[in-house]
Amino acid sequence: MKKTLYAIWEIVEVFLIAIIAVAAIKYFLIQPFIVNGASMEPNFSDGNYLLVDEISYRFSEPERGDVIVFKAPTNPAVYYIKRVIGLPGEKIEINTDSVVITNKQHPNGFALQEPYLESALKSNPFGNIVMTLKDNEYFVMGDNRSNSLDSRRWGPLVRNDIIGVVRARLWPVSQLSFFSKESYATN
Repeated sequence: MKKTLYAIWEIVEVFLIAIIAVAAIKYFLIQPFIVNGASMEPNFSDGNYLLVDEISYRFSEPERGDVIVFKAPTNPAVYYIKRVIGLPGEKIEINTDSVVITNKQHPNGFALQEPYLESALKSNPFGNIVMTLKDNEYFVMGDNRSNSLDSRRWGPLVRNDIIGVVRARLWPVSQLSFFSKESYATN
């Protein structure tokens, strides 16, 4: 009888350790995310299954070009995926087909180069926008500019709402991809 109880306890113990390990990974290191909508096309499509790195931004700040997942400013129960365009303290100027960033390194501004966008997706249907970001604010936009609800509509994204950076696309298998800082590098 003791051997049977010991064997059952061993199984329960292994099961509990596995649940704790999975929960720790899911809530503190890596979070799954399924893309819903067309705002990041053609780079990320509806139904893509992504893994989001939640730990990197505990040691570093988001960089321009990073694809991030965050709590929607209009509804914190919903998560969005967008690309970081503007960083804290920068001035963002958007017209119909270009984004100009002004910061300490570029006091006269520079046109953002976005090699990840198809030219047809660069158009901005929201008109000219000028915004200066505060110390803890980011400007984010979807890659499908004409079909994206983003900072052009609801303003800057607060740093505390950022969940993490996309590190892998696992589904569909034909588009399996892993992303690093270099994957998102822009000029």
